[in-house]
Amino acid sequence: MGRNDTITLYTDGACSGNPGPGGWAAILKWRDHKKELSGFEAATTNNRMELRAVIEGLKAIKNDDYPVQITTDSRYIHDAFIKDWISGWKRKGWKTSQKTDVKNRDLWEELIDLVESYDVEWAWTKGHAEDELNNRCDELARGEVEKRRG
Repeated sequence: MGRNDTITLYTDGACSGNPGPGGWAAILKWRDHKKELSGFEAATTNNRMELRAVIEGLKAIKNDDYPVQITTDSRYIHDAFIKDWISGWKRKGWKTSQKTDVKNRDLWEELIDLVESYDVEWAWTKGHAEDELNNRCDELARGEVEKRRG
């Protein structure tokens, strides 16, 4: 398999207030195909929406034979995997280095299970910058909140 066989997954989350109403978005690209996904939760946090975006993006992939590059502007998610915070959380009974409960454990556990099904490469991009697909995810996630404001 070559580089063209890699599935790219861009994700973003948004929240109006923290907590408050939130939206998530994911864009899947594979070869010449592109799929946009987005959703809404009435009472949530920005970090939960960032996690939900990656979860829903991975769930939408129909074939786990291809490597997946996940691009996020969330240091929270990127660093948890790249810096392997997750192993420490598990080893400490889902406690942080400050001995407090890891927030969003339910979503972390779901995401970890999904990530283990794929050959994943993580990439970070600066939010609200020059990355076209990240900006589109941001637009979709914020749009989910805006369309429910009435």
